[in-house]
Amino acid sequence: MRKALLTVLFVLVIFLTIRSNLNIKKETEKPEQNALIEISGTIKKGETLFDIFKKHNLDMGVLFKLKEASANVYKLGKVHPDHRYKMVLDNKERINSFDYWIDDDNILNITNTGSGFTARKNPVEYEVKILYLGGTIKENLISAMGEDGAENILLALRLSDIFAWDIDFTTDIRESDTYKLVVEGRYLNGDFKKYGEILSAEFINNGSAYKAYRFEYDGKADYYDDEGNSLRSQFLKSPLSFRRISSHFTKKRFHPILKIYRPHHGIDYSAPSGTPVSAVGSGTISFVGYKGGYGKLIILRHPNGWKTCYGHLSRFGKNLKRGSKVQQGQVIGYVGSTGQSTGPHLHYEMRINNKAVNPFSIKVPKRGGIPKKLMAEFRGFKSRMDERLASIMPTAVVIAKNKGE
Repeated sequence: MRKALLTVLFVLVIFLTIRSNLNIKKETEKPEQNALIEISGTIKKGETLFDIFKKHNLDMGVLFKLKEASANVYKLGKVHPDHRYKMVLDNKERINSFDYWIDDDNILNITNTGSGFTARKNPVEYEVKILYLGGTIKENLISAMGEDGAENILLALRLSDIFAWDIDFTTDIRESDTYKLVVEGRYLNGDFKKYGEILSAEFINNGSAYKAYRFEYDGKADYYDDEGNSLRSQFLKSPLSFRRISSHFTKKRFHPILKIYRPHHGIDYSAPSGTPVSAVGSGTISFVGYKGGYGKLIILRHPNGWKTCYGHLSRFGKNLKRGSKVQQGQVIGYVGSTGQSTGPHLHYEMRINNKAVNPFSIKVPKRGGIPKKLMAEFRGFKSRMDERLASIMPTAVVIAKNKGE
């Protein structure tokens, strides 16, 4: 009896051991059964999602469903070279998710819910650090910031946009002018990807100091001077935008190309034919056409009796006619040599109640400022920014800290 009992116990132990081993095997096999396949890469020039699906033998019907699901978020027919994509498939080659990097800030995500596909746009999660930058002008702003990378060029253009109401970056800049910036740097996996917002800036131009502070209230951010006044004014400093000139004439390197001289009733900007001409302020076109020695001319009427005139144009901007409304910074024409002109240049005049004035000598009122109830908060922010700006040496030194430090 005892021997029989031992035999039964032995068999039971063997059975339980085998079953345990089978369970372990099943558990180890489970991840393999649910193993996911990832297909990723970048869009090549001329390549479409149809080409990618065909290359990987994926169901074209699913591609149609992906496009249909994302139609109200992003049209997948528009994919661009060098943009990344990623697809995750199950072991039966069914797409679980699809990601497409729309731009530097947004990712299209399409997920298989089991009953269909849903799409949404997700922000790229950058790590933000605060960067301190400084430099000295030798040739121009772009070369001072470094022409090797597109991000440096874009940062130079953004800085010129901030001070566009006070400084003409094509004609006012002097050798040994300096700049300082406190700016966000955006990183992925520890690698710098792009600049974020410029938090504060200082530019010393021909001995005069200009400062800018980015301050937000009522859901809108803008730049203000050290008194809390908006940097925006009714008129830009120049009708020839540094940004537009840089984009128009430089593919690899920017050089100063403009010279100015001052006749009795205006300013002449010597510039290559085709240089875009921008409206210095918002207004209404009171004249557009050919007028004697001015050649092709546009006259804008602004509030409070102000007028600006743009002569010797080679051509006008699109769809412009008398009575058309134009916005500050809008391209209204292109430099030429029409009328009484010895070479390509822009003749620019500013008038108040039909009396010519020197645009460089007038003081144009700024557009509002920070509300009094927020001035204490602004002064605290300004004080912190001033400490950071003071710590920067204008020698292109970059210091990174985590945001908020």
